[in-house]
Amino acid sequence: MERRDFLKAGAMLGMGGALPGVVFAQGRGKRNGYGNLLILIELKGGNDGLNTVVPYTSAQYYALRPRIAIKREQVLQLDDRYGLHPSLQPLMPLWQAGELSVVQGLSYPQPNLSHFRSIEIWDTASRADQYLHEGWLTRAFAARPVPASFGADGVIIGSADLGPLDGGARAVALASPDAFLNEARLAMPSNATGNATLAHVLKVEADIVKAADGLRPKGGKFDFKTRFSETAFGNAIKAAMQVVAAPGRGGSDVAAVCLSLGSFDTHTNQLVAQNNLLRQLGDGIATLKSALTELGRWDDTLIVTYSEFGRRPRENLNNGTDHGTCLLYTSPSPRD
Repeated sequence: MERRDFLKAGAMLGMGGALPGVVFAQGRGKRNGYGNLLILIELKGGNDGLNTVVPYTSAQYYALRPRIAIKREQVLQLDDRYGLHPSLQPLMPLWQAGELSVVQGLSYPQPNLSHFRSIEIWDTASRADQYLHEGWLTRAFAARPVPASFGADGVIIGSADLGPLDGGARAVALASPDAFLNEARLAMPSNATGNATLAHVLKVEADIVKAADGLRPKGGKFDFKTRFSETAFGNAIKAAMQVVAAPGRGGSDVAAVCLSLGSFDTHTNQLVAQNNLLRQLGDGIATLKSALTELGRWDDTLIVTYSEFGRRPRENLNNGTDHGTCLLYTSPSPRD
């Protein structure tokens, strides 16, 4: 599959149209039919889309946000109507190369403004009145199974929440990237087999530990030329790239990687908080491109950012914004 077709198909993810046979197609003809890699970045807390992709020609935007609007002269222009927040400067080369797409105003009927319920709806691709126990990636992998030779269907780094991989996928949650990179080990107690229930639980745990161990590069860590930030998000990206590098270092492959960045719940002092978070996001995506290019994986990787919801158009009295009903979805995808 050509990168352009892969990325166009990937843009369907934000609208609930994920097709495993398309998104995870053969790519370069390797990895047993799962040649493409999906990297999801959840922006926890509800990112404000209007100050991320700014409608800088809209008088209404500036009227609704007299204190927190991004000044027109600061906006990184994408076209004659919209531009990026200045902290997202590292994404401009992607836009100029036709490798960045933005989908604005995504929502669903009867939107829910609870952080927990709304992200559950996105993670399970369910209706607002529907409660599913399987993540959308879990269902995708059930429809088109990941090869057994892969260490896991997906890996979650920096969080214990399985999100779109919940409910049955072969998923490994690495809440501590540093411990993973230092090759921490877990062992099953020798007396566990006496209790059948406990033995089953420990077997599941042992399988997860085995999968995590398989994702570690046995030949030592890949020596990246890419510089990784020392932030928590930067460390998670570093661990993720070691997972992606593992097949070339004696480890196993993986089909999806889930990362997260918080805290976007900017009820107060949004300008400062979002500025810092978007800088981390922009630098992080640029770092991902650099590392994936080193590994020869950039052309078969799709990176998607999403949030549980957006923010209201009108600023509040605390120089922030409150929960809204639409979110912003971005991915490296052609614009035509």
